[in-house]
Amino acid sequence: MGGAEFIYLLFLFVSVLLSMSFFTLLERKLLGYFQDRKGPGKVGLAGIPQPFADALKLYSKEPVVLWHANGWMFFLAPLFSLVVSLSLWCLYPHVYPMIIFKNTLLGVLVLSSLSVYGVFVAGWASNSKYALLGSVRSVASTISYEVVMTVLVLVPAVYHSNFGVSAILRNSFIAPVVMLPVLLPVWVVVLLAETNRAPFDMSEGESELVSGFNVEYGGYAFAFIFMAEYLNILVMSVFSSYLFVVSLFPCWLVNLVGVFFTGCFCFIFVWARASLPRMRYDKLMSLSWKTLLPLALGLVFIVVPVILIF
Repeated sequence: MGGAEFIYLLFLFVSVLLSMSFFTLLERKLLGYFQDRKGPGKVGLAGIPQPFADALKLYSKEPVVLWHANGWMFFLAPLFSLVVSLSLWCLYPHVYPMIIFKNTLLGVLVLSSLSVYGVFVAGWASNSKYALLGSVRSVASTISYEVVMTVLVLVPAVYHSNFGVSAILRNSFIAPVVMLPVLLPVWVVVLLAETNRAPFDMSEGESELVSGFNVEYGGYAFAFIFMAEYLNILVMSVFSSYLFVVSLFPCWLVNLVGVFFTGCFCFIFVWARASLPRMRYDKLMSLSWKTLLPLALGLVFIVVPVILIF
């Protein structure tokens, strides 16, 4: 890696972490307005430095090593989750590509499936019943919804005969645009489940498991888990907007439209958290295997004849 690539990588990670910080502030503000209150506004000007105050508080806490925890794995799991989340940003087509990999979508699927290992090891290493139950739930739901996500990614990939985001952006996704009213709602539901967000946040489940897999974490270890979750939300929103929506627009509008629809996907995450109650675990699994997977397979079976005909 040359000097320019290293500087660009550093700039990318700093920018992504800043975006994540302000997204947490935006979420807290929006949740406040959803609940008819103002949200954080006491720190600095209109509460803007609030994320940095929270980070300072978390990183200045003394790390607590539990006597019943499994030592180094207890602290390695949050770091692993954060590294996987940051690695996802390297797959996005940049000016200086960090990873020369044409099949970007396959890389996204692989890395997004790796994130569940951090959750599982965190729950297991905590040596707590609540944490272990949360991590087992997370693994089961991730396996279920990973299948649906893979099938949905096949729709644009098969149509363009390419698993690269850059190739999809260069082409048009106009022909199967009639499927977007079905494709996008299913994709949004899968994203909510994959990122462990409400109403599918079974790995945390405050009403049942106190705080789920991260119940024993505090300080910088909890901050790593928190950052990994919100980085996953941002990167999945970026890939969703460029994969399904932005390819409908001309090239000179790609960046502007991409930023707008990325914000729309991020807003959906907050909106779902504010509006929807947590789903029951058995209904979550039933929704995946009995409803979403048949819908996703049906979309693939529609796309293949379209390619063969046209």
